[in-house]
Amino acid sequence: MEKQVILTGDRPTGNLHLGHWVGSLQSRVALQHSFEQYVMVADTQALTDNFGNPQKVMENVMEVVGDYIAVGIDPQLTTIFIQSQIPALTELTAYYMNLVSLSRLERNPTVKAEIAQKEFEESVPAGFLCYPVSQAADITAFKAELVPVGADQLPMIELSNEIVRRFNRLYNTDCLKESKVYLSNTSRLIGIDGKAKASKSLNNAIFLSDTPGTIREKVFSMFTDPMHVHVSDPGRIEGNVVFTYLDVFHDDMEETALLKERYARGGLGDVTLKSLLDDVLQRKLQPIREKRESLSKKYLLEICFEGTQRAKSVAQKTLQEVKDAMGIDFFSDNIK
Repeated sequence: MEKQVILTGDRPTGNLHLGHWVGSLQSRVALQHSFEQYVMVADTQALTDNFGNPQKVMENVMEVVGDYIAVGIDPQLTTIFIQSQIPALTELTAYYMNLVSLSRLERNPTVKAEIAQKEFEESVPAGFLCYPVSQAADITAFKAELVPVGADQLPMIELSNEIVRRFNRLYNTDCLKESKVYLSNTSRLIGIDGKAKASKSLNNAIFLSDTPGTIREKVFSMFTDPMHVHVSDPGRIEGNVVFTYLDVFHDDMEETALLKERYARGGLGDVTLKSLLDDVLQRKLQPIREKRESLSKKYLLEICFEGTQRAKSVAQKTLQEVKDAMGIDFFSDNIK
């Protein structure tokens, strides 16, 4: 039996962090053994709100790929490719734009939330407003049957499937395939400030490439319980970022449970807790960091080139099917 196809990816606007690791990277490492997996470095999408600073995006492409390899994504099992280097994706986006109304794009709750977060107000770049159409092109180009996303990205898959249904109905074809959501079981990792999810843009995350000193500094800056002034004071567990991270990363769940009991009744200090978490994270991240440091830029470029060539061939085949269905391929049968 042919393996089901999975498409996923990341915007290269900075290094990947612990939120990415628990939210998507670990599942990609597992899924690559059972599925035909494509992982896209979404630099074209990243440019929709970084067009005035393309250097930021370009510099981070290899950083993201380095993180992929360091956590265990195997280029022999997973096709890693760069979005901007596949012209078929841009052409498919242009065709799909005619199948979506402006009001439909403006109603997308994910896009609306991101526009508010980025404070675009009335100056929303058209490319940013329309990036869900680009995502539909990415998904359909590889005929992805499963797309791993968080719950906030469900409107994107819904729009992609709307485009598929409208295209197939309009051109009486079945060349485009609908996709299903592969929801992560892991809730989003909160930032070290306790105020929002861990994020590159909010600078409240621990990165996979952080040095031991930086990791320790960030752990000791974590939000705990502001009312827990003295070691003897009872402390709150809920909303305490250190316990949130221990729940996710500490392998000894029994020890974590005992620490929670002790902290809640008083007698356990924040410094002790943070020292434990620092030890846990240092052990987890050391092999990833060492692997990452061993990767040469030449090697990473070779991986991207080979993966992009494979992906380009697949996307081009889908594009040809789309153009055939639309009847806009003029030369293939007329010019020898």
